[in-house]
Amino acid sequence: MSVDIGNRLRHLRLANKLSQRELAKRAGVTNSTISLIESNASNPSVGALKRILDGIPIGLAEFFAFEPERTSKAFYAAEELVEIGKGAISFRQVGDNLFGRSLQILKECYQPGADTGKVLLVHEGEEGGIVLSGRLEVTVDDERRILGAGDAYYFESRRPHRFRCIGPVPCEVISACTPPTF
Repeated sequence: MSVDIGNRLRHLRLANKLSQRELAKRAGVTNSTISLIESNASNPSVGALKRILDGIPIGLAEFFAFEPERTSKAFYAAEELVEIGKGAISFRQVGDNLFGRSLQILKECYQPGADTGKVLLVHEGEEGGIVLSGRLEVTVDDERRILGAGDAYYFESRRPHRFRCIGPVPCEVISACTPPTF
């Protein structure tokens, strides 16, 4: 029997209203370590997992005994989308419990000048999105494009990438990624 450590950790982190950065800070590990574990791209040692769980806090026995309820809910009102972003970037997730799910859907809003950071993002999986309004600069590897309303992107997430709002108005995007990465 295999245990889905990544989704289990993500569920507990979100249930405790912690960002990946906050949990990483509490555990004394890097943000990318949490991201890699949650996307099941890395399996932590028992010692590393214990340090991370201490940041929630929950013990190893509780962690492995815990079985999140799989949601069967199919529809979500706008106010039920869960905010998982912060600052100048809003990530509103469809569904509060992604345990056992392989797809994450987000309504993203980037304020003018907001970006995902100077360090390009890299993780396992695939992602895609459609720009609803505004202008979004998307960098994938060495290629950079400015997308407007109706334009879209789709790529393997292990390719280094970055998103940035260009122009004086917020940019809204509907995106999906698999596996869930937040």
